[in-house]
Amino acid sequence: MTTDSLSLTLAALADPTRRAILARLALGEASVTQLAEPFAMSFPAVSKHLKVLERAG
Repeated sequence: MTTDSLSLTLAALADPTRRAILARLALGEASVTQLAEPFAMSFPAVSKHLKVLERAG
């Protein structure tokens, strides 16, 4: 793992919302609607978090 990819991963996991989304996805597939349910946020906000996680690998 390079320094840049490590930085991306750590930055993505620094956010508690993204960690919660990742924990939910570890249980299995989920729609954006299902992922947004426990949070007071819009679907576009959840999508943004998913993009950050995807970029981090």
